[in-house]
Amino acid sequence: MAIRIQDLVVHYPGQPAPTLGGITMSIPDGSFTVLVGASGSGKSTLLHCLAGLITPTSGQVTDNDVPVLAPDPRRGMAFQRDVLFPWMSVADNVEFTLRARGVRARERPRRVAELLEVVELPDGTGARRPSELSGGMRQRVSIARMLAGEPTVMLMDEPFAALDALTRLRMQDLLIDLWTRYHRTVVFVTHDIDEAIRLSDTVGVLRDGLIVDRIANPLTRPRPSDALAEQPGYSRLRKLLHHELGIDHAIA
Repeated sequence: MAIRIQDLVVHYPGQPAPTLGGITMSIPDGSFTVLVGASGSGKSTLLHCLAGLITPTSGQVTDNDVPVLAPDPRRGMAFQRDVLFPWMSVADNVEFTLRARGVRARERPRRVAELLEVVELPDGTGARRPSELSGGMRQRVSIARMLAGEPTVMLMDEPFAALDALTRLRMQDLLIDLWTRYHRTVVFVTHDIDEAIRLSDTVGVLRDGLIVDRIANPLTRPRPSDALAEQPGYSRLRKLLHHELGIDHAIA
């Protein structure tokens, strides 16, 4: 197992109820887990605990039996808004992670070029500043910088939520390709049910700080976006997720 979560509680001072109320689950190595839930259900808090960005009130997260106590490049993190350094070029943003890892200076330009190619950015993008790029391109740079850390786990907190529908589908395609190519463990937070269905091996449903269900995705891969609704099991899974999230009224 890549990640084990045991009796995880996060209770912020002054709040009447815990944000996470005692979560226990395992995330298999190389799997693609998607977390869904309403705003305030604890999805992002759980993800940040996995990243080592939040210290739980009690309980423990382990990564291959090693306690998660602080951030580590092996657990790469992508956020809803890119967190690129605006004063740096795209290439320098990616190189920042390589430098932090101790990659030799003479090797960095080649590795940066490889990573920008992996995330399908056009030639010449490395010399540009983040402010010159579209939202989708900035997220590609964020993913390239995350990959520069050679993570075994990719943690993604609604990274495509601010993108237009077409760019969002293209970014889903990219993520599926990267997951297939590198066999990393992915934990992905979203509010979008179709995104959860398209990406996941397993969907974890959060409500009031608890995992109330874990649903194995029965749809076969590949799952092209223009034929997702035609997949056997799609309608049933979508209705089940609507039910678990308490939005049955949205079902036709």
